[in-house]
Amino acid sequence: MKGGILSGIALVVLTALVILGYSSAFIVHQTQQALVLRLGEPVRVITQPGLAFKVPFVDSVTFFDNRVLDLDAQPQEVIASDQKRLVVDAFARYRISNALRFFQTVGTVQGANSRLSVILNSAVRRVLGEATFTQLVRDDRAGLMSRIRQQVTPEAQNLGVEIVDVRIRRADLPEANSQAVFERMKTERQREANEIRAQGREQSQRITARADRDVTVLIGEANAKGEQVRGEGDAERNRIFAEAFGRDPDFFTFYRSMQAYEAGLKAGDTRMILAPDSAFFRYFGDPAGGRKPEPGKP
Repeated sequence: MKGGILSGIALVVLTALVILGYSSAFIVHQTQQALVLRLGEPVRVITQPGLAFKVPFVDSVTFFDNRVLDLDAQPQEVIASDQKRLVVDAFARYRISNALRFFQTVGTVQGANSRLSVILNSAVRRVLGEATFTQLVRDDRAGLMSRIRQQVTPEAQNLGVEIVDVRIRRADLPEANSQAVFERMKTERQREANEIRAQGREQSQRITARADRDVTVLIGEANAKGEQVRGEGDAERNRIFAEAFGRDPDFFTFYRSMQAYEAGLKAGDTRMILAPDSAFFRYFGDPAGGRKPEPGKP
């Protein structure tokens, strides 16, 4: 009877010890740091990973991420020193460096993101308000981001946060300004295109005029050469005809009459009104053409 009571008590004690041990032990992972709270008040910070202990039922543990966290601020419109309006999209990377201060000031990552967004946007407006559009877009973008980080860092440290990096993801003109710039660029390009087309047309007309002039010169020279050759041919033909006529006038007359018959009596609708005794037909009735033979000739 007594042994059963002792066994029951031992079992209860063992169970209580297990519950106490389970309630007092916790594990801190490599990506975490822990803050032990006693009745809601901070007691200690644990930054080393491994097994840790707390007072059961009295202490509670809050874990914070030990890795680099992202802060994506909302795009905002900024007026540069040269009065250019810009839509700036910036982001930051930070790490919780002081868990106790972090817990006391912001409490959670969401709260930290809300506070840091305000701090980051204010720093962006201050720094870019002193810079020009050209400095931001081309000349000194890295220097401006460094200045923004320098201004954000002290305020972030008051929240228990270490700023790792600050970047400007995008810096563009507002939509209306971008459209106006686009239209201006489009108009300028169209003007340049029209100018180039006009120069091309002028060059084309110049080449065409030169080609037409060369063609006219070549045709004129060819016609002159042709007329010269034709004149020489006609002169040679007339010389041959004259020589032939001088050698045998009767044969030459007969030959010219045959040519006249061939040209005048072509197949088709040929109509001629001539007297039957016309000289045109003299070789039809008389091979000699009505010519009296000379003495000594047939």
